[in-house]
Amino acid sequence: MQPIPPPLLDRMEVIELPGYTAEEKLRIAMQHLIPRVLDQHGLSSAFLQIPEDMVKLVIQRYTREAGVRNLERNLAALARAAAVRVAEREQAVSVSKDVHKITSPLLDNRLAEGAEMEMEVIPMGVNSHEISNAFRIASPLVVDEAMLEKILGPPRFDDQEAADRVATPGVSVGLVWTAFGGEVQFVEATSVVGNGELHLTGQLGDVIKESAQIALTWVRARVEDLKLAAAEETDLLQGKDIHIHFPAGAVPKDGPSAGVTLVTALVSLFSQKNVRADTAMTGEMTLRGLVLPVGGVKDKVLAAHRYGIKRVILPERNLKDLVEVPADVLSSLEILVAKRMEDVLEHALDGGCPWRQHQHSKL
Repeated sequence: MQPIPPPLLDRMEVIELPGYTAEEKLRIAMQHLIPRVLDQHGLSSAFLQIPEDMVKLVIQRYTREAGVRNLERNLAALARAAAVRVAEREQAVSVSKDVHKITSPLLDNRLAEGAEMEMEVIPMGVNSHEISNAFRIASPLVVDEAMLEKILGPPRFDDQEAADRVATPGVSVGLVWTAFGGEVQFVEATSVVGNGELHLTGQLGDVIKESAQIALTWVRARVEDLKLAAAEETDLLQGKDIHIHFPAGAVPKDGPSAGVTLVTALVSLFSQKNVRADTAMTGEMTLRGLVLPVGGVKDKVLAAHRYGIKRVILPERNLKDLVEVPADVLSSLEILVAKRMEDVLEHALDGGCPWRQHQHSKL
């Protein structure tokens, strides 16, 4: 809605369509999508059966979208494979033994007289039900895991992606909002020999570039508190350049909600501590380290759930938005609240926030 002029937006009725949960997708598929796909391909449950467990696998491994469009496309691919199988069987089945010879004295007389005939009622020795049985497959095709891989190809997603991505320091897991629902967004940071410059890549907008500048300034201002450098090093960027990259570079990205994710990636890089693979975060950050609320919380939490994330860090003032999230999704997630940036680091970094650890050791 951001590019819409405010006077025009004021006169519009805004209808927001958040994403579906995995359980909602399953119910939609079983009650609506599968019957529709079967009907479109001239099939019935007598020819093809897709068990609930297989639909769950399609949802988990082949579609990680907010809606159900790609889910329907994958189900249609299974239906096409079944339709081909039915057609191949029909060609192989001989039905001559099941259909009696068609005879009609009236037809014979008309042909003998050479009369023109547009239509004639022809009696059948067998009814249509018996003919259809001749084409029926002995047993329905039941989709299994091997068939999924054969028709849909290798799984597109797995639960190990987040663990593989954050296996090294300098990578954090963020949650973003898109026009198609929430998405998981990784942020990568690294340092190279240079002159203290900040390089940003990933087709980023102006707001997210400013967030990166704020994040780097905050981290540089807290070097001593966070114990990110030796006592004699007062400037983190002494002889270094920082490069921050948002993967999926072809997708434009903008918005303020990556602030806490950027700081976490930078602190992880300088402290050489990994970010927890089961944790994702969202939130805007001020120059003083306050975590501000963001929009699209329901979509972002649903995205984390779809991705297999177990812990979500949210700004404290976004807690009220959790009433929109389905109870079954909330029950499978640990929601962590952050008021300041140190809270985010405490929850996100393996072993907690360096600043908090230093404070405890003093005590």
